[in-house]
Amino acid sequence: MTLLKDSLKGHRLILASNSPRRRQLLGDCGLEYTLAQRYEVEEVYPADMVAEQVPEYLAGLKSDGYPEQLLEGDVLITADTVVILGDRILGKPADRDEAVEMIRALSGKTHTVVTGVMLRSATAKHSFSSHSKVTFRELRDEEIVYYVDTYSPLDKAGAYGIQEWIGYVAVEHIEGSFYNVIGLPVQRLYVELEKFLTNK
Repeated sequence: MTLLKDSLKGHRLILASNSPRRRQLLGDCGLEYTLAQRYEVEEVYPADMVAEQVPEYLAGLKSDGYPEQLLEGDVLITADTVVILGDRILGKPADRDEAVEMIRALSGKTHTVVTGVMLRSATAKHSFSSHSKVTFRELRDEEIVYYVDTYSPLDKAGAYGIQEWIGYVAVEHIEGSFYNVIGLPVQRLYVELEKFLTNK
């Protein structure tokens, strides 16, 4: 039985992501990859789509929007993460005030973090989603304002990064993958990549 990194010899993993967290997580798995050049995709999903299906749908859009032709041996990885509170999707906040309001909404409640991932080669594609439930304690307004003003989490779904200060002081409980909340369910990705290389 060979390790995944050995099975990937002769392949080129391509990560199409602007997220520094995803880049680090994939590298920390011991997998070598090429970072795709930045490209733009309009991240729009059907208004009636079930919230939990949105990340996988958007990961597919990012995959389809990749501007280069995949060669034999290439495996493209795209992903999208959303925070869901009830039936409301919390994406990246537009500004400081929206970030404060998002965290205020999450305070004292349990929310769901879903990451959708698409794997695509020149001849096959496969997608999956990973779900984690995160419970915040009740936060005081001064704690919320301190976090937003200190860490400026405008590039993060739900306006927070669990690996930052707020994760240490606010998170009471996590059910599911911690790394999924950061933005990439690396354990699941590792397993799915092994299957994809075998079946594609």
